[in-house]
Amino acid sequence: MWICFVGDSLVNGTGDPEYLGWTGRICAAARKAGRDITCYNLGVRRETSADIRACWLREVSRRLPAGCDGGVVFSFGINDTTWEGGAPRVAVADSVEHTRRILITARRRFPVLMIGPSPVTDAKQNLRIAGLSRRFAFICRELEVPYLEVFTPLAASETWMREVAANDGSHPGSAGYSELARLVQDWPPWLSWFK
Repeated sequence: MWICFVGDSLVNGTGDPEYLGWTGRICAAARKAGRDITCYNLGVRRETSADIRACWLREVSRRLPAGCDGGVVFSFGINDTTWEGGAPRVAVADSVEHTRRILITARRRFPVLMIGPSPVTDAKQNLRIAGLSRRFAFICRELEVPYLEVFTPLAASETWMREVAANDGSHPGSAGYSELARLVQDWPPWLSWFK
C-alpha cells in the first residue's frame, strides 16, 4: 500500500532528534509487522488548512497514480489556531470549510483517515485547538471519514506536555512522537488498511 501523510510540522516530525516523527514510527511498525508499504511524508511547516487545500491533491496525485493501492492520512489545524495580527491565522468557519472540501474531494478518490490536532503549551491556543478538533470530528462523522481525536489523551500525557514545553511549545521530542504514534498504530481504522 502507498500512503501519503498530508499536513503540517507535526506530520513532518519537527523537533524529533531521530527525524521519524509519528508518521515514520507508524510506518516502521507496519513494515516490521510484515506490511508492504511505501510512505510519503507531505508535512510542511506552518501549513494551514488553506495552504493544504490549495496543493494537497496535486501533490498526492503525483504519488498515488490511478490504479495503485493507496490511501491518504490528513493531520492539521494547529497553525489555523495560531494567533497572528490580533486574530487566528485562519478563521474557524474557514478552517471548517477548507477541511470539508479537502475531505469531500479526497474520499472520492482514496481511502482517507484524519488525525486531529495536538495540544501546545499555550492555554488560550489549546482552547482554540480543542474547539477546532471537535468541529473536525463532526465533519468527519458527517462525511464518514474515520477521525482520531488525539488532543485529549496528549493533553493528559506528562511525556507529551513535558517535551513540548522543553522544545518550542508546539513540537515534542522522540518520546512525545512515540506516544502519538502508539495512538495511531493501535487505531482500528488504521489497522483496517492492512487486512
